[in-house]
Amino acid sequence: MSDSFFDGPVANEGAEEIQRLREALEVKTREVEAQQDRYLRAVAEFDNVRKRAAREREEYTRYANESLLRDILPVLDNLDRAMQAARSEPATSLTTGVELIQRELLRILEKYGVAPFDSVGQPFDPERHEAIARVQRPDLPDMSVAGETARGYLLHGRVLRPAMVTVAVAPDDSGPSIADA
Repeated sequence: MSDSFFDGPVANEGAEEIQRLREALEVKTREVEAQQDRYLRAVAEFDNVRKRAAREREEYTRYANESLLRDILPVLDNLDRAMQAARSEPATSLTTGVELIQRELLRILEKYGVAPFDSVGQPFDPERHEAIARVQRPDLPDMSVAGETARGYLLHGRVLRPAMVTVAVAPDDSGPSIADA
């Protein structure tokens, strides 16, 4: 017999059981860590989706009035034309009234992020200008805006409507040519 109760087959079985339990604990610990990693990744992905949705919602809200504002612009064009015609006549109460309407409409449009931009004298930019005619102008740089038929507008810095412009071209020395395109 053995000197101690803990020596022999029972003691070996106990040590093997402890080793087996340690290995099972390590396996379960790795599984928990993997589950926790998946959980943290899912939370991060959800947060990214939430932030992306908030950005898209903000972008939609910012440009939601675009079609309405585009429809208002011809009214402003008519006011511009009326002001040009009225300036050739002596100042009248009609001129003063139209100027007030024009200023008020511009103020409202600016409140919603709409702003006109200058084109005459600027280089032609197809992103901001719509060419409706060409004119030979030796006094202006080639491909610069010589005149403006309808003003262009920006909505929060993005082109809402391009300006309708006449583009200056260099004189053609080869003979007579058509100035309008």
